[in-house]
Amino acid sequence: MNVLIVGSGGREHAIAQAVSKSSRCDRLYCAPGNAGIAALAECVPIGAMEFDKIVSFSKENAIDMVVVGMDDPLVGGLVDELEKAGIRAFGPRANAAIIEGSKAFSKDLMKKYNIPTAAYETFDDADKALEYLRTKAEFPIVLKADGLALGKGVLICETLADAEDGVKTIMQDKKFGSAGNKMVIEEFMTGREVSVLSFVDGKTVKIMSSAQDHKRAGDGDTGLNTGGMGNFSPSPFYTKEVDDFCQKNIFQPTVDAMAAEGRPFHGVIFFGLMLTPKGPRVLEYNARFGDPEAQVVLPRLENDILDVFDACIDGKLGDIDLKFSDKAAVCVVLASDGYPVKYEKGFPISGLENFDGKEDAFCFHAGTKFDESGRIVTNGGRVLGITALGSDLKDARRKAYEATEWVSFDNKYMRHDIGKAIDEA
Repeated sequence: MNVLIVGSGGREHAIAQAVSKSSRCDRLYCAPGNAGIAALAECVPIGAMEFDKIVSFSKENAIDMVVVGMDDPLVGGLVDELEKAGIRAFGPRANAAIIEGSKAFSKDLMKKYNIPTAAYETFDDADKALEYLRTKAEFPIVLKADGLALGKGVLICETLADAEDGVKTIMQDKKFGSAGNKMVIEEFMTGREVSVLSFVDGKTVKIMSSAQDHKRAGDGDTGLNTGGMGNFSPSPFYTKEVDDFCQKNIFQPTVDAMAAEGRPFHGVIFFGLMLTPKGPRVLEYNARFGDPEAQVVLPRLENDILDVFDACIDGKLGDIDLKFSDKAAVCVVLASDGYPVKYEKGFPISGLENFDGKEDAFCFHAGTKFDESGRIVTNGGRVLGITALGSDLKDARRKAYEATEWVSFDNKYMRHDIGKAIDEA
């Protein structure tokens, strides 16, 4: 098969690594890719939202499957455009990707089908949102921009003043662009967050492995929300009891609800869960692999990933015996100092060759590129995801932090407490 992956981050690098191991993959391309993906695939200078160019390239290069990694092209309808052109694509159509594209849609879906989540109200008028906050809200409270905001459109507000500032940020100043035209105000839930990735074929759902993200920029979960500073898998807090509850009340009901709404979902659903004192609740849905979740889950996948993708597209996931290694994985993100606000780019990265040939340590590129002289340099806020496999989570964490010392670049920044919760399990 000739395969094209759409995207440019650590998630796409992890997907590319999994696809490159498939005996069925002849040629692998990535649009636009990055400096790390270039070692596995031919990177082509086409942006993820350049649908016409992606369709043309796929036809010209006899692409057998396009794997759409990113949220924007999924929500924008890239899969629909590819299918119209007769090109096979892995990922949900736009009418199903709305489960991530609109927080209001997903909350309304959960309410309609009794899928456990936080209480909420939706607003498209800033004044009405402010009135609700001043008269009916209990604090702390959560404000969410309705649309896609690179994982940053969620504000946890401790006081009314914080919430008033949040309404201004989201709906009036439009810090997250059109994502803030509508806003969800949601009950603040307490508990541990757990992420569960799943493959879905329109009717069947098979979960991969649980993972736990670290969203805040600083140690001790301080600082601003980011796209993710690290991850570990599996989560020791995702017990069999939790899994039984989620399979019955969240996972299958969500897939059934989307089918009942005429929006059958084919691809990956990321279930963001909160393990509250009252039981698991859905925090959010994503319509694709999480990042960096993909970097701790996909290295442990034992199936040929193209077989799984085919089954999801064709409605035959029930025929797949999904298998994951019993090893644990920890990913530590190496970021540019100042992320997610302001940071410099263009610094040369050294030591990448230390990962060559390693079977238990991986360096996934998130924000890298080649400079004019062919050196690999930093090109984003999150630069690299350093993932290690171990016999258990503590072993994997030790190896991951050791491996973070193998590479260096100016302005290198990381959290030093990724997976600290493992000690409390």
